[in-house]
Amino acid sequence: MLTVGTVAFDDITTPFGRAEKVVGGAGLYSAIAGSYFTGPVNLVSIIGGDWPKTELHNLEERGIDTDGIEIKEDDKSFFWAGKYHDNMNGRDTLATELNVLADFDPVLPEHFKDSKYVLLGNLTPEVQSKVLDQIDNANLIVLDTMNFWMDVALDALKAVIKRVDVLTINDEEARQLSGEYSLVKAAEVILKMGPKYLIIKKGEHGALLFGEDQVFFAPALPLAEVKDPTGAGDCFAGGFVGYIAKTGDISFENMKRAIIHGSAMASFCVEDFSIERIKNLSDFEIKERIESFKKLSSFDL
Repeated sequence: MLTVGTVAFDDITTPFGRAEKVVGGAGLYSAIAGSYFTGPVNLVSIIGGDWPKTELHNLEERGIDTDGIEIKEDDKSFFWAGKYHDNMNGRDTLATELNVLADFDPVLPEHFKDSKYVLLGNLTPEVQSKVLDQIDNANLIVLDTMNFWMDVALDALKAVIKRVDVLTINDEEARQLSGEYSLVKAAEVILKMGPKYLIIKKGEHGALLFGEDQVFFAPALPLAEVKDPTGAGDCFAGGFVGYIAKTGDISFENMKRAIIHGSAMASFCVEDFSIERIKNLSDFEIKERIESFKKLSSFDL
């Protein structure tokens, strides 16, 4: 499995408190989530000299190959600060400092280029394309993006979408990209853009998988406490791709199971700030959480 995305610092404020300058980033969350199911996870990103070397060591201990992380010792890592609303759904961005990310031009190590399962995290479409140009014969390519790139780089984004197997976006982004309000109609439009499958994330209301003239709905697990939603979508994507890499099965039926595994990782992520909840999970905890998802939607006619 290969994942490309930010490895950064976050400053997060929620109704449950504040976490100042903690480690984060889409690449970090997705790599950790994926590492519970497959290995090695090849991580492609860029950091400054301020990012703690102990955290790099921790990633390597988890079976995450950090050879693809470029380190600019004389620059600072990407930084994002945000404050979540009381309902934990909306948030306000308080600061965004690109720093090393401003001129990120990823060069994959040779042993990364034959990665069979690829997750393109939320970065510029140009960066995502450059990564694809260096990949040889992947079995599955998953693309995550957001409304910002639809606003400022739609043509470049559509060009990348044509090259991937799975696109994952949230419900509002699906409506924006397709021009359709109905998510079923939106999926029809988006699938014609190139991907074989579409995942529409609905946050606390679960996720939808479209493809092969089929639709699957995965519920979200009701949680007693949600401390920090940051990184949940990236953990979902990392768990999804990690499970598929583990099983080697890219059928629609197996993607259903992968979505549940991804949803389980996202449900752990929101229970604490930063990567605190997901960095030391046990196999038992993961199996128990997946069983909870199964019970949530299982019934007998």
